[in-house]
Amino acid sequence: MALFDLPLDQLRDRRSSSVEPADFDQFWTDTLGQARQYDLAARFERTATGLTTLDTYDVTFAGFGGHPVRGWFTVPAGSTEPLPVVVEFVGYGGGRGLAHSHLLWASAGYAHFVMDTRGQGSGWSVGDTEDPVGSTPAVPGFLTRGIEDPYDFYYRRVFTDAVRAVEAARSHPLVDASRTVAAGISQGGGITVAVGGLVPDLAAIAPDVPFLCDFPRAVTITDTLPYREVGRYLSVHRDRKARVLDTLAYFDGVHFAARGRAPALFSTALEDETCPPSTVFAAFNAYAGQDKQIEVYDFNGHEGGGPHQQSAQLRWLPGKLAGNEKA
Repeated sequence: MALFDLPLDQLRDRRSSSVEPADFDQFWTDTLGQARQYDLAARFERTATGLTTLDTYDVTFAGFGGHPVRGWFTVPAGSTEPLPVVVEFVGYGGGRGLAHSHLLWASAGYAHFVMDTRGQGSGWSVGDTEDPVGSTPAVPGFLTRGIEDPYDFYYRRVFTDAVRAVEAARSHPLVDASRTVAAGISQGGGITVAVGGLVPDLAAIAPDVPFLCDFPRAVTITDTLPYREVGRYLSVHRDRKARVLDTLAYFDGVHFAARGRAPALFSTALEDETCPPSTVFAAFNAYAGQDKQIEVYDFNGHEGGGPHQQSAQLRWLPGKLAGNEKA
């Protein structure tokens, strides 16, 4: 696929047309307040993986509605002192995978917490978390579940789970809460941007080719799934466009980005039809934190930088955590 989006010089000034709801902050304050009425009940059970250099724990905590959400927590073997933690969110359709599937961050000396995504985990990696909430009629996938009402929308539950995942990770004695990082690729990147706007004291965020940003452009510029799910929905529900876009505005990464303050390392790829670069730049340009940068991969699609971006993250992150060590 050749370049299909705006030229890079225009991307660097790109702004979204998404209109922030007047009650955006109250909506999320109320949503998270309701979730916190339930005991977090984070449980960490040691799991045998056969890996001798890492210790892994099977995690369960209470997310949206008090529903049990699963995860993995991994630390360098024999750790005794609190470590910085990377809380990672998973790409669309995937789950937390198997216990040995996530080795990078713990191998680099960090604590690592991977959140399972409710209702997903049968597309490319296995998941273990149910979504017990039903849905109004929807296109196959997750993006149109409850899309006509922000209180019913699927990602209200997922973003709430993600904030609770940060709280669960921070509850472990081997975690230095002052050095908490959120990271993820694609859907995981979009969740990372949301968490960056909802959790005010993160040490850093690293959203890689993030999904769930700049919905007004995203759902019209690309025919590629998952964004195309919205177009398919509106091709049947022809009179619901305004209602759908009103709902999506409560979940648009550009509005969370406008509240993010932690140092941020974004990435995008100029041939990415799944998460078009104009939508990523819209979130990046809206990001309120002054310490931000974006890696651009000129000839890549949705795979983005892959291991090159991981290398960039490994070089970048230590400098953002220096000076935040637990006393």
